[in-house]
Amino acid sequence: MPPRTAASPAAPALRPSDVVAWVDEMTLLLQPDAVHWCDGSTRERHELLQGLVAAGTLEQLNPDLRPYSFLARSDERDVARVEERTFICSRDEADAGPTNNWAEPTAMRAELTELFRGAMRGRTLYVVPFSMGPVGSPMAKMGVQITDSPYVVVSMGTMTRMGSAALGAIERGADWVAALHSVGAPLSPGQKDVPWPCNETKYIVQFPEEREIWSYGSAYGGNAILAKKAFALRIASVQARDEGWLAEHMLLIKVTAPTGKAYHLAAAFPSACGKTNLAMLTPSIPGWTVETIGDDIAWLRIGADGRLRAINPEAGFFGVAPGTGPATNPTAVETLWGNTIFTNVARTEDGDVWWEGLSKHAPAGLTDWRGEQWTPDSGRPAAHPNSRFTVSAQQCPSIAGTWEDPEGVVIDAIIFGGRRASNVPLVVEARDWDHGVFMGATIASEQTAAAEGTVGELRRDPFAMLPFCGYNMADYFAHWLAFGRTLRRSARVPRVFQVNWFRKDAEGSFLWPGFGENARVLQWMVERLEGSASAAETPLGSVPRPGELNVDGLDLDDAALAELFAVDAEAMRSETDDIERFFATFGDRMPAELDRQLALLRHRLEA
Repeated sequence: MPPRTAASPAAPALRPSDVVAWVDEMTLLLQPDAVHWCDGSTRERHELLQGLVAAGTLEQLNPDLRPYSFLARSDERDVARVEERTFICSRDEADAGPTNNWAEPTAMRAELTELFRGAMRGRTLYVVPFSMGPVGSPMAKMGVQITDSPYVVVSMGTMTRMGSAALGAIERGADWVAALHSVGAPLSPGQKDVPWPCNETKYIVQFPEEREIWSYGSAYGGNAILAKKAFALRIASVQARDEGWLAEHMLLIKVTAPTGKAYHLAAAFPSACGKTNLAMLTPSIPGWTVETIGDDIAWLRIGADGRLRAINPEAGFFGVAPGTGPATNPTAVETLWGNTIFTNVARTEDGDVWWEGLSKHAPAGLTDWRGEQWTPDSGRPAAHPNSRFTVSAQQCPSIAGTWEDPEGVVIDAIIFGGRRASNVPLVVEARDWDHGVFMGATIASEQTAAAEGTVGELRRDPFAMLPFCGYNMADYFAHWLAFGRTLRRSARVPRVFQVNWFRKDAEGSFLWPGFGENARVLQWMVERLEGSASAAETPLGSVPRPGELNVDGLDLDDAALAELFAVDAEAMRSETDDIERFFATFGDRMPAELDRQLALLRHRLEA
C-alpha cells in the first residue's frame, strides 16, 4: 500500500500546487507511513512536544522552576554543525570558491537520492511551511521544509513564522525555498525507535541556483533546522547577490542615547567574540539603553526612501548555553525563564538546568548532558560546550518594539569584530564604505587553544561569513563594494567600525572590562554619528582622541588605555603579508579595490 500523499485529506484546504507537487514527489521517494502538514498552531506544538516526551527525546523540566520547558540529550555523534560535510553544489565549481566544499551537483543529487530512498519508512513526514521575516514584509522570504523529526518541527516553530500564514503567502505567489531533511533512520515493522535517531553518514547540501537544500543524517541545530544557516545565510546570500541586497551573519540592536534619539547598528562577529552579549547588552553607563532586534542574522536592503534597512529574519534565539550567566548576559538568562527547549545541558536534582557559567559553583547532584551522574571532580564538562537553548525572541525582555517592523529598521552603522590579543585597537572607524569592506574582508581571530590550530595563529573569517557564504567569497566582496556604490547614490551611507574587546596586556590579562562597559564604545560611535566626537587618524582608521572615550569610573590607567589603541607598525606590516596571502587564494576573482586598500594600508604604515 503506497503511503498517504499530499493530495489526500492530510493536506490543508489551502494547497499551493507547486508545493503539493514537490511533497508528492518527495513522499514517493521517502516512503513515510504518514504525512502531516503543519499549521503552526499552539495545539499542534503541544501535541508534538508531548509526543517527544513519550518517545524519550525530551524530558519536561520542573514546571515550578522552568515552566513548560524541556531538555533534550542528543546522540553523542550529533552535537554540532558538520562543516566538513556541508557542500555548496553550484553548477560551476569556481562559483563555490576556495572557502566552500564543492561537489558536482548532478552526481551529488544522485547520491543523495539513493540515501533518501525509503529514509522515512516507519516515520511521519512533516511538511513545515515557514516565513523568514514577518509574513507580509517586502523583505520576507518563504520556505517549505520536509522533515521526519518532530524535534526539528518544534524548533522550526520557535525559529521561524511557521504554519498556515506562510503557506498562504506561497499560495498568493511568493517564491519559496525547498528544504528536504531526514534523520536517515528508517524503521522496520515492529522496530523500536531510539530517543535521538540519526545516521553516521551526514550531508548538508545547498544547491544555490535551484534554491534547494538537502540535509541527511543529523537532527542537530544548523544541520537540521534548515531555515537557519542553510537558508537564511547560504541560500539567502545567493538570493541577495542576484537581487541586490545583503544576507549577513549579523546581530541587530537599537541604541538610544540620553537625549532619546535612537540609532540602529548591525554587527558581525565570529564565534566566541561576544556576539550574543552585544545583542542583549545591559549598558553600564546611565541614560543609555540597548534593545535587541536580532542576535544572529540580518537581511539588509535599500528601502524606498534610499536608506539601508534591516530585518531579523528569525523569530527565535538558538543560543550557546555555556558562558551565558547573570554576570555575562543577564538578559539572556531572564529570557530563558520558561517556554524553552534546552539541548545537551546538565539537569539538576530538582528538575532544572545548569551549564558552566550559569553560576560560579555547580549545584550538587547534577546529571550531565550524557545522562550520567556528575560532580566537579568528574574531569569533564557537565554541559556539552556546544549545548543550546531555543526560545522565542518575543520572550526577550530587551526586545525592541520595532523588531518586527515589516519595512525594517534604518541602519546607521555597521560593526565588525574579531578576537585579537594584540595590535588591533579597541575601536576604529573606517574612512569610507570601501575601507569598511576591507575591514570586514580581513577580520581575524587568534587561535586560543591547541585544538583550533597553532595558538596565536590568525584565523581569517571575513564578515563572520566563512562557513556561511553560499558562493565565491571574492564575488561576495565585490557584491559588498557594488552595494556601497548604490548606497552612495542614496540618502545616507552607514558608518563602518571595527572593534576588539579582547586586547591583552603583557601578563595575558584583558585590558578592557567588556560586557556592559562595551556601551562606552557604542557611545563614542553614536557621538561620531552625531558629529559631537572627534577622532585621530591612524594607519588603520580613525580612533577616539584622548578624552573622547568615556572611561569615567573605570579602573583603567592611562598606560592601559594607550595600549588598547597601540599599533605595532612592524607587526602590522607582517600582517599585511598574511592578508596578501589570504587574498591570493581567490585568484583573479579578487576585487581590485581590496588590493588597492591593502596597498594604501601598507603606504600608511610606511609613512
